[in-house]
Amino acid sequence: MFQGIDTIILRVSDFQKSGSWFKEKLGLNPVYENPEMRLIVLDTGSVTSVTLWQTDEPIIINSKTASYPIFRTENAGQSRTELIQKEVKTTELITDSFVTYFQFFDPDGNVLEACQVHP
Repeated sequence: MFQGIDTIILRVSDFQKSGSWFKEKLGLNPVYENPEMRLIVLDTGSVTSVTLWQTDEPIIINSKTASYPIFRTENAGQSRTELIQKEVKTTELITDSFVTYFQFFDPDGNVLEACQVHP
C-alpha cells in the first residue's frame, strides 16, 4: 500500500523566514517553493523531505506530546556543538547503550531531534 514517507510537514508562522533558518542553520536546501500555498519543501539528503507550511493559526507546541522528525547524524555531540555555535536552542545530549541524541527547536518552537546510532 505504501512505499515510504514522502515528506514531513512542519507548520510555521512564516515559510520564507523558516526556509532561510533551515538553510542557514541546518544546511537544508529548498527543492520546491509555492508562495500561493505558502510552503517550501526542503531536501534532507534522503528520500523524505521536510515541508514548511505556513499557517495563520497560533502554533502551540507541547514538546512532551509533539510529533517530530529525527535527523540521522554520525556525531551527535559535534552536531549539537555546531548548532549551539549557530545560536540554535538545544537540549542536553543524552546517551544510552543504543543511541546518543538531543532535541533542538526552530524559530516557531517546533521540536526537531538529531540521533546518532551506536554500532
